[in-house]
Amino acid sequence: MSGTDAAAQGQATAHALDGVRVLDLSRVLAGPWCAQMLGDLGADVIKVEALTGDDTRAWGPPFLPPADGQGRGESAYYLSANRNKRSITIDFTKPEGVALVKKLALKADILVENFKVGGLQRFGLDYASLAAIRPSLVYCSITGYGQDGPYAGRGGYDFVAQGMGGIMSITGHPDGEPGGEPMKAGVAICDLFTGVYAATAVLAALRHAERTGEGQHIDCCLLDSQVAMLANQGMSYLVGGVVGQRIGNAHPTVVPYRLFHGADGDMVIAVGNNRQFKALCAVIGRPDIYDDPRFATNTDRIHNRAALEAGLAEALAGFEVAPLIERLSDAGVPAGPINTIDKVFADPHVKHRAMAGEIARADGSQVPSVAYPPKLSKTPADYRRPPPRLGEDTLQVLRDELGLDAADCARLAAEGVIGTR
Repeated sequence: MSGTDAAAQGQATAHALDGVRVLDLSRVLAGPWCAQMLGDLGADVIKVEALTGDDTRAWGPPFLPPADGQGRGESAYYLSANRNKRSITIDFTKPEGVALVKKLALKADILVENFKVGGLQRFGLDYASLAAIRPSLVYCSITGYGQDGPYAGRGGYDFVAQGMGGIMSITGHPDGEPGGEPMKAGVAICDLFTGVYAATAVLAALRHAERTGEGQHIDCCLLDSQVAMLANQGMSYLVGGVVGQRIGNAHPTVVPYRLFHGADGDMVIAVGNNRQFKALCAVIGRPDIYDDPRFATNTDRIHNRAALEAGLAEALAGFEVAPLIERLSDAGVPAGPINTIDKVFADPHVKHRAMAGEIARADGSQVPSVAYPPKLSKTPADYRRPPPRLGEDTLQVLRDELGLDAADCARLAAEGVIGTR
């Protein structure tokens, strides 16, 4: 799996974050997602794990089969968020473990952690302690509810944040319909968005540190991110007092914009303006719907949603989905199928965009991976390291970065300060 054709041909790939060192003390998803993006863009990411490893290593099945057929490989969940990292195992509840992490922090430009508020202070690994010895450090704390406020001490989980942050109140079928209850998204979108927000904040803070030599503490949390993600729904409340409701696959302010049933499957049709509405009606042979004064503008269509959607549903039920989508697309009407995940990765456009590939391990085994989405023309993301096995880089990092010799490492391993493979 390569970031560019040049890389595939063996030429050196320029990385936007060449020379940047990230110390990743995070686990599960939001923090690792942030650090993985930084690694994709060229940063050297050292993932510090407890001797038992990131919890997500065990979050399966499915698990990647081990190359030697012995034991259990890494979970798909862990593999999704940890490429382009080196894994070292340190028990920093022990003083010597803390000392090792501090030495690594002295060499880091960025530190990402997602411990509970104050959780690292007792080890001297909090922002204030590390900034005193590394003033340029960009230190990103990811929590459930932020560093202050009434809920700051609570543990944070994506599902809870989706509920508290409002997205579940506007997702799902309405009350009274089959399955009518608040519904979370099918992936941990709050964790993922928090990771993306954290990465953009880290890069902004890194730019400031490069200009001024001044690091800073980034306070990034799930609930804040989820509230921001309400976007137009949140603004509708602030502007007009409109409290969004669950309306299934319909759109609160654009009509028609929803799922429809065809003769052989389902499809999404998303009409954003009158031109597209006219084209839709023409393609399905119902110009009378477009000419109906009840549907003249989007505002009219919202007020008369039930009548319009009923008429369209009746007309669309007679069309086979694939050829209709082609005709709608040719007419400039946004439309697409409801793909299962296997069909997503089989889609010719997804294949063309190289959104899936494999990364080779040193033993010759291959690890599947999903690409970093943006395509940068000069400094593209690339995939230099597969998600590491637990602690596989401990000895190398301690030797190369901190100058420890084999005897030092053997003693630390015997004392349970580090793990070795």
